[in-house]
Amino acid sequence: MTRPSPAGAPRGTVETPRRELAPAPSRTRRLLAVSAVAAAPCSVPLLRRLARSVARRQRLSEAAEEALTVIVTELATNVVLHSGSPDLAVMFEADDSFVTVSVRDGGRWQPRSAPRCEDADMDASFGRGLALVEAYATATSVRGSAEGTLVRATIAL
Repeated sequence: MTRPSPAGAPRGTVETPRRELAPAPSRTRRLLAVSAVAAAPCSVPLLRRLARSVARRQRLSEAAEEALTVIVTELATNVVLHSGSPDLAVMFEADDSFVTVSVRDGGRWQPRSAPRCEDADMDASFGRGLALVEAYATATSVRGSAEGTLVRATIAL
């Protein structure tokens, strides 16, 4: 879910900005929902339903609803499959222009056992989660530390 620290970065801290388009904080930012669940496969559909409920309650467009549900599904699945964390927390915030979803876990970065091989990975049934998140989001960030990982994705409304 995160990437190793670049050379010269403090040990134990990972911060990988995905895009430079992060929106400025809004004074009207409001909390929409928070959920903490076990990092188990059965939690992913629950969080997907929560994302859909948040989108509908906020009367988001179909495109924003799809983006929100895909992002939550992918990030929660990454926690379940890769973090080693016993639980995960999801938070939804919004302002007039953006919805931000944050997913936090208590796991530790596990380096990939082999380098990514694009040709071989093309037929894999998984491994595209963060690419999907980046495709739907206007801005993403990943912060890893000894306490876990926080991933944020922002969707333009």
